[in-house]
Amino acid sequence: MVMSRSAEALSIVVVVFLIFSVSLAEAKEPADTNYDESKVPEYDLPALLVDDADKTVGREEWLGYRRDEVLRLFEDSVYGKTPEQRLKVRYELVEEDRNALEGRATRKQVAAFFGESGYRIDVLLYVPNDASGPSPAFLGLNFNGNHSVHGDDAILKRGTSGKRGAYSGRWQLETLIKRGYALATVHRDQIDPDNYRNDFSDGIHPLFYKKNQVVPESGQWGSIGAWAWGLSRVLDWLETEALVDASRVAVIGHSRLGKTALWAGAQDRRFAMVVSNDSGCGGAALYRRCYGERIHHMIKPVGYWFCKNHHQYQQREHELPVDQHMLLSLVAPRPLYVASATNDRWADPKGEFLAAKYASPVYELFELEGLSDYQQPSPDEPIHTRIGYHLRAGKHDVTEFDWKQYLAFADQHLQSN
Repeated sequence: MVMSRSAEALSIVVVVFLIFSVSLAEAKEPADTNYDESKVPEYDLPALLVDDADKTVGREEWLGYRRDEVLRLFEDSVYGKTPEQRLKVRYELVEEDRNALEGRATRKQVAAFFGESGYRIDVLLYVPNDASGPSPAFLGLNFNGNHSVHGDDAILKRGTSGKRGAYSGRWQLETLIKRGYALATVHRDQIDPDNYRNDFSDGIHPLFYKKNQVVPESGQWGSIGAWAWGLSRVLDWLETEALVDASRVAVIGHSRLGKTALWAGAQDRRFAMVVSNDSGCGGAALYRRCYGERIHHMIKPVGYWFCKNHHQYQQREHELPVDQHMLLSLVAPRPLYVASATNDRWADPKGEFLAAKYASPVYELFELEGLSDYQQPSPDEPIHTRIGYHLRAGKHDVTEFDWKQYLAFADQHLQSN
């Protein structure tokens, strides 16, 4: 069959477009990205249960001082120190509807004003109406504005654009309400803008600067620290909200906000459960595996996520005084869930699982089952001990399958409290 000139020209255009698209996709990841297990270097992880004086510790020592030692190491070398200063805060109920979601939920929208400047953060809360008492809740930051988590026309749009409900699949609001859980969320950019040009001149950082200070010092917090601070401040408000049981709040996050959820849960032991979804490097994945995303891949575009001290460990992961199994251990003895996805090699699913496995000895100090006796499961076959883990088939995302696991895990650990 002879192809016409127009058809031939069209086919060439299609081929060129496909080649160009593939090239663009490949260009998103640095040339030195390792996806070969045989190239993972040999490594020794920092000891969890050996203190700074080289003494093996037990449960009493862990609670007494070793946990604080580990926390300080993360402050110094990864996320930076969160300010201890407490800002004056005022809460204003902006909108309320006790007949939201066709009568199934109460919706509240609250503005929190911080400091003398009255810096504003907007909290969106949905609570099930058929609850017999205060409801347990999930709390997480969103990427694209509160209006993106659901198509509800009444959700305020402040400082963001985009389609209403565009990311409703990541939040599964109706399912949470039906299962008896409240949902609280805040747009991360209201706390600290994630704009790849962050110079710490906006967001909440300036509220804590000393006189003439314009950027955080080397050991002070970056954006992950600021976002984690914001999660704790929302929890402050939830402690005043009669419809929510603030002693049963699970903090959850996806990707960079999964890193944030882990750091928030590590610092603030009021969070009753911690969920990391595809958090990868700087989150749940072990640094020392040097697989997928690494420190030097992050520092140039998003170094502001971390404290400046973290930058010195580019291509020197083995010199870090910590690794992420130690971060996960800071959640103990509270329930912890770590999730990965098969196509999300950039986040190193194996490294995420291993970090959870190697955090397990701290859970065992409390006579709780972790993942010490488990191998990474096959896709879509979750493990639920005091540490939950699954490897979902699919891409870097939060899906209905993920939420089914988190809700089942919460039913086991939060509803029974």
